[in-house]
Amino acid sequence: MKRAKPIYVELDMKTDMDHLWAHTQQPDKHEQWDLRFSEIRYLPKTSPGAQHFRYMTRIGFGLRIEGSGETKERFDVRTGERVSTLRFGSEQRASLIREGRGYWKYVPQDGRIVFLTQYDYDTRFGSAGKIFDRYVFRPLMGYATAWSFDALRIWLERGIVPAITIERALIHYGSVMLLAALWTYEGLVPKLLMPGGGELELMLQTGWFPGRETNVLTWMGIAEIGMAAAVFVFHRHKRLFAAQGLLLGMLAAAAFVANPELLAAPFNPLTLSLPMIGLGWVASRTANNLPQAGRCRRRPVRRAERKVDGHGVHL
Repeated sequence: MKRAKPIYVELDMKTDMDHLWAHTQQPDKHEQWDLRFSEIRYLPKTSPGAQHFRYMTRIGFGLRIEGSGETKERFDVRTGERVSTLRFGSEQRASLIREGRGYWKYVPQDGRIVFLTQYDYDTRFGSAGKIFDRYVFRPLMGYATAWSFDALRIWLERGIVPAITIERALIHYGSVMLLAALWTYEGLVPKLLMPGGGELELMLQTGWFPGRETNVLTWMGIAEIGMAAAVFVFHRHKRLFAAQGLLLGMLAAAAFVANPELLAAPFNPLTLSLPMIGLGWVASRTANNLPQAGRCRRRPVRRAERKVDGHGVHL
């Protein structure tokens, strides 16, 4: 099997070199924004040069992966660029990563810092491990790296600490997923799969579409599934949630006009519409200052192309 490409992530940040360096080289700051690590601990230096460290990553269900590594620093007085190279690895048999190598590079450019990384690693578990890495693990690692870089950018540029950013993201994406699931259910089950459960009768009671109720109900179901897709794809657009609230209000009003007795039912359009409107409001309020992995460049440009070994960057 052809070797997978190294992971590359690059992002411009409006900050100064010392500020960025501190937030990426000090373990107590680094572990706050980097999704790949739960804990980083520097070991006492025994000699000048390499800084040895231990890291730990919680993977859920009480499981964690631990490993170790070393990092070295290089500083170019002429250009102001800095490089931090590293080697890392884990002896745990449960760890997919056996050992790896990479670098962080800091390039001053036009009042900002271009912060980039490239790293690669060897895997365990033979061919199965390589296949899992290529199609699942490596894409997730690349996404987590890019998402983390943008979380760091938000911290440096806007002063929003990663804990708040991550909490906002969890609330936002949780609301979006619930909304998408509700729209999908409402379009698929009562309108497309089981119209006889009450939706068709309600449509007949309105008298608005004589002889075409079944077709209208079908198109309404398709439209609601389309709304689920729109909520999922355009979840950063606040106007979408405003339009959704208006649509839900209109649908609920139409149902009560057709059958006012629905208000007495324990589960009625109002008990569904209000929570969905509330979820839309929460998603709208948390749409700002969310990290975006897509903001990062994932392929090196010519000026940034470098080859990496375990001890330094070959220029």
